[in-house]
Amino acid sequence: MEGLRRPVRDQLSPQQILSVTAHTASAWDHDGERWVRALGPYPAEVGAQGIGVAREGLSRTPAGTWPLTEAFGIAPNPGTRLPYRQVTTADWWVSDVHSPLYNTYYPGISGPFDEAAGENLGAAGPAYAHAVVIDYNRSPVVPGAGSAFFLHVATGGPTAGCVALASDDLVAVLRWLDPARNPVIAITDRPSAC
Repeated sequence: MEGLRRPVRDQLSPQQILSVTAHTASAWDHDGERWVRALGPYPAEVGAQGIGVAREGLSRTPAGTWPLTEAFGIAPNPGTRLPYRQVTTADWWVSDVHSPLYNTYYPGISGPFDEAAGENLGAAGPAYAHAVVIDYNRSPVVPGAGSAFFLHVATGGPTAGCVALASDDLVAVLRWLDPARNPVIAITDRPSAC
């Protein structure tokens, strides 16, 4: 965590960090003086093209640190304190680089965007039983820099750029996340220093 301490504290003041490498994820709490492991390490899956600079169309998980501010899922809220939206086939994540709604949630059967370049959240199957939105490229949104990055349920292989955990591990993380503690995800292609 030493390598993460300064940039994370300076930028976001988190008291919870989910640290992710190419194969593992661990949850950390700050006790006022130091970081203490709260959960894990858990096996994790990342994008088929690894971790690094992301952009639309690559199966690469973005390296860096971003807030975790909201969750969703096809299944009911498993007990997270994050704002949680139960999704249906009428819920979308917009990945159309030409739409002003790029990299945002859209509620509606169809929308003012190319649905072929969007993700129907309720039709995604077991991967989206539960998920947490990774706030990569959300404020400000840069068209083409990448969209729809989530922490979701693992389905047995690499992702399209998301981070995936086994269902029980993800539920444990969801229950641990506390918006009052400014949780972030820190994704690196280097082995964890924690």
